Amino acid sequence: MRYYIISGEASGDLHGANLIRSLRQEDPGAEFRCWGGDLMQAEGAELVKHYRDLAFMGFAEVVAHLGRILRNFRLCRKDMDAYAPDVVILIDYPGFNMPMMRHAYKKGYKVVYYIAPQIWAWRTGRIRKLKKYTHQIYTLLPFERKFYEKYDATALFEGNPLADAIAAYRPDKAFIEQYGAGADERPLVVILPGSRKQEIRRIFPLMLQVAAKMPQYRYVVAGTRNLPRETYDFHMRDYPQIGLVFDHTYDLFTMAHAGMIKSGTSTLEAALFSVPQVVCYRTSGMTYAIGRLLVNRQVRFISLVNLIMDRPVVCELLQGDFTEKRLSEEFGKIAAMTPERKKMLADYSELQEIMNVGGVSGRVAASIRSLFSTYTI
Repeated sequence: MRYYIISGEASGDLHGANLIRSLRQEDPGAEFRCWGGDLMQAEGAELVKHYRDLAFMGFAEVVAHLGRILRNFRLCRKDMDAYAPDVVILIDYPGFNMPMMRHAYKKGYKVVYYIAPQIWAWRTGRIRKLKKYTHQIYTLLPFERKFYEKYDATALFEGNPLADAIAAYRPDKAFIEQYGAGADERPLVVILPGSRKQEIRRIFPLMLQVAAKMPQYRYVVAGTRNLPRETYDFHMRDYPQIGLVFDHTYDLFTMAHAGMIKSGTSTLEAALFSVPQVVCYRTSGMTYAIGRLLVNRQVRFISLVNLIMDRPVVCELLQGDFTEKRLSEEFGKIAAMTPERKKMLADYSELQEIMNVGGVSGRVAASIRSLFSTYTI
């Protein structure tokens, strides 16, 4: 079968690559075309557009880049139809993938939403479109399935694909030897400021300021390749004592004593590696104000760790709470050997029991093949 996969973020590229590998085992003759990144391309998918050209965050940013976004919609529709896939697989990225879902369904392609959008958090009305324009939905978090059931919609939870990514991880011994304690025995702190320029601009400077005032730790920034090095260098020019590396986030997690981490997938990854953390997030005032109007008032948290556990395991510093004073205070609590740090690590153990169920990509691939074997394609 011919598969067309759309992802707009680094995490989606990772999960898409693992899914491609598993689909090939189920369907050796499979062909893949994608919007994604280097990892999906490395698995043999023909790359149409890289996710670094698709990363627009927040309402203000979307409006500012509306022309480019509309051109991407047109390109994707045209390219999808020229490829004529049997199956369209959408990975998260709802602002783009929801309209493409509708197009794909109306064109007669079989539509799978892998890592469904978090409609339980906001824009709950989208569930009607998901029910109407998909053939199968796979959720990222265990509690989501019950949410869909309340709306008479069927969604499968086969596990979180991060479990597969972490299970497949093999430490880079040379890197760990280079960045391990060595002559510098200070505990290592990993800084993850985000993967978009807007995030770096609003979040990174404050992280660096706090790091500079707490020299009892050594700091390494985990950079992402979809941003040029100059983006990081611009902010780090006054902090030569802080390191910057790319493509070694998991290696850093294996060594890290603690972390300052932008809200997103990395917060869950850090927890699965047992790295105590402070979760940070700031967006534009307009984006935040609109978001507060749209978010389900019953949703109490923003980080995946707290959402899954349904209690405050990690501290979330958002918008006005994300200040140098608060970050210094909260980071100090979990970096030192305090009761707060011990409690967080204990909560992590409980989270890991819930999430560490491997073989997710294989189960999803088998499910997709089983589902579509009932159709004439």
